[in-house]
Amino acid sequence: MNAGSNDSGNGREYSTASRIYKQLHRREFLRQGTLGIGSLALSHLLNKELAASTSKPSLRFHHTPKAKRVIFLHMVGGPSQMDTFDPKPELDKWDGRSLPAELTKGQKFAFITPEARAIKSPYSFGPRGESGMIMSELFPHLATVADELTMIRSMKTNEINHGSGELFLHTGHGRFGRPTFGAWTSYGLGTENSDLPSYVVLKDQPPNSGTAGWGSGFLPSKHQGVLFRTGAEPLFYMDNPEGVSKEQRGDVIDTIGQLNNHAFDRYQDPEIQSRIAQYELAYRMQTSVPELAGLESEPEHILQMYGLDQNGEGGKFAKNCLLARRLVERAVRFVQVFNKGWDHHANIYGSLPRQAKAVDQACAGLITDLKQRGLLDDTLIIWGGEFGRTPMVQEHNAGTGELTPPGRDHHKECFSIWMAGGGVKKGFTYGATDEFGFGITENEVHVHDFHATCLHLLGIDHERLTYRHQGRDFRLTDVHGHVVKDIIA
Repeated sequence: MNAGSNDSGNGREYSTASRIYKQLHRREFLRQGTLGIGSLALSHLLNKELAASTSKPSLRFHHTPKAKRVIFLHMVGGPSQMDTFDPKPELDKWDGRSLPAELTKGQKFAFITPEARAIKSPYSFGPRGESGMIMSELFPHLATVADELTMIRSMKTNEINHGSGELFLHTGHGRFGRPTFGAWTSYGLGTENSDLPSYVVLKDQPPNSGTAGWGSGFLPSKHQGVLFRTGAEPLFYMDNPEGVSKEQRGDVIDTIGQLNNHAFDRYQDPEIQSRIAQYELAYRMQTSVPELAGLESEPEHILQMYGLDQNGEGGKFAKNCLLARRLVERAVRFVQVFNKGWDHHANIYGSLPRQAKAVDQACAGLITDLKQRGLLDDTLIIWGGEFGRTPMVQEHNAGTGELTPPGRDHHKECFSIWMAGGGVKKGFTYGATDEFGFGITENEVHVHDFHATCLHLLGIDHERLTYRHQGRDFRLTDVHGHVVKDIIA
């Protein structure tokens, strides 16, 4: 079953959409307001979902969903699990010594050897909230909403390097060319807001995987994430260029639309029809996007809740979290927020506290704000990196061999993430790792299982959400994955 939709599986657009858009009078429609096209149209606009009137999202669910929307907070670089959410007091005893050889034998690392000495965590841990969830002192704000979280300590991935690890976290595959989780969600469920994209991306810095981290792969390009800028202008070309009237711009768009219609009639390429639809969505976005980005409408106590008064990276992340709330409030299906700076090969105990502080208040503010607005129950929040860090120290710069302040290397065998809202249990900790934080001892959750579970929360059977490409049916979880029912409320 393909996404529960009328899509034929070979990538052709809905015939209904074709009839609707061919009936639109583009000249009259587009001239009603200023439409800023340019590179926005030629790149971003191909990524938007068709208007909600072209499909019935409720027909796309395989079962009753618990979540309607997703906010994915990706901590790019890989947070250290034994310094944040998975305390390992045993490392105190092994500090400065090599871990048992039987534990590290045959394991691969990015920049250290299996004989590298262990390094303890300098941070205190304690129970938070009524649930008693254990957290590091690095997250005092998040501790106040601990009872809203599901903490998974037993995540596992296949990839040990950043670019491939990021791709695996978002696409279930460590190489380029596959659709992301957000793209699959857009494809499977469509949009509830015809004036905004179904899949939006916010970032402070680009991830290592680049645009592939929010790409549509072999899915129709309208399902690709739309990158919003963090400045005052979320998208380029929202206004007419100087000296160009709306009538002139309308003539240009009208002519382009006619040419595209002729091309579609001749070649029947679904991407052409996507382009026609997205020019029209661009008109609607010219009103919706400026209103969305206008944070001046937010009361002061909300700005303070997110920590928008912070300078530097903390302020950027806080703004992106607030924009994420405003997006899901307007029924955007999937919001992906990248926060870079968690790759602590060196000076981890100088850098990690700053990075945690930069996101702590905004994460807690996002959860609190969604809850007070009645949106948390059906909005799934995800926080985590592409992998974890080793319990052993990295002491030398990988490029020069020079001695550096201590850090931790990449580690794919186990790491921690947390989730909130969207149908997951509250104040619940799942999975366990060994005494060193090196391997999983209880309830492994592979990335494929994680994807299967998230899709399940959205009302999608991960084995039935497929797309035929190059002669086979692909899915986000490939041929793997099972739903982790124990974390579902």
